[in-house]
Amino acid sequence: MTDQVSPAVQDYLKAIHALNGAEGKVLPFKIAERLQVRAPSVTGMLKRLADAGWIDYHAGQGAQLTPAGITEARRVIRRHRLVELFLTRVLGLDWSEVDAEAEALEHAISPRLEQAIAAHLGEPLEDPHGHPIPTREGTLVRRNLKPLNTFQVGQHVLIREVRDDDPERLRRWQTLGLMPGVTVYFVRHQPLDDLFELRVGEQVFPLGSEGLMGLLGETVTM
Repeated sequence: MTDQVSPAVQDYLKAIHALNGAEGKVLPFKIAERLQVRAPSVTGMLKRLADAGWIDYHAGQGAQLTPAGITEARRVIRRHRLVELFLTRVLGLDWSEVDAEAEALEHAISPRLEQAIAAHLGEPLEDPHGHPIPTREGTLVRRNLKPLNTFQVGQHVLIREVRDDDPERLRRWQTLGLMPGVTVYFVRHQPLDDLFELRVGEQVFPLGSEGLMGLLGETVTM
């Protein structure tokens, strides 16, 4: 392993981490789907990552991050999420715009600039989409969250995290008030029409499972 880690390697490590590769094996086709690349190119890269010590990989068994791979993946995740928060909070970009910008910038930021951004933001715990920001030491908070379409009528659900790679969906959720930190009440469910009636504040509106896809939360007592 070298001090200079290529953007391609960082993207692979981050993708494997996102697919729970810090805890278990991730199959190559899942990585290919995540990165939107062809499966043969994934196999070749996984062999190189294994040779470099970033992952444990055996053909047919999938890939799992080594301790070094976890550290590097979380370093990139930290920078990505800090950049997203900086772009929204300081530069005023909309939360639907910042994921793509952070994808490019995360590879170019030095450790010194990373810490300057973190200090300016007050060592934040979450990015604009509610995702935990790894600490400088690489600690990442684990949460037991569920998709919103799995909750029941009569439950109050606190939205904690939202999927961040679909700008149109993010803008729609923002319009409806479905954002991290907001509590939603499940008023009614119509299974045949796949419609949930949700109350957010004083507003009640119907939304199908597809419209809730990518929203994660936990029940709260009101």
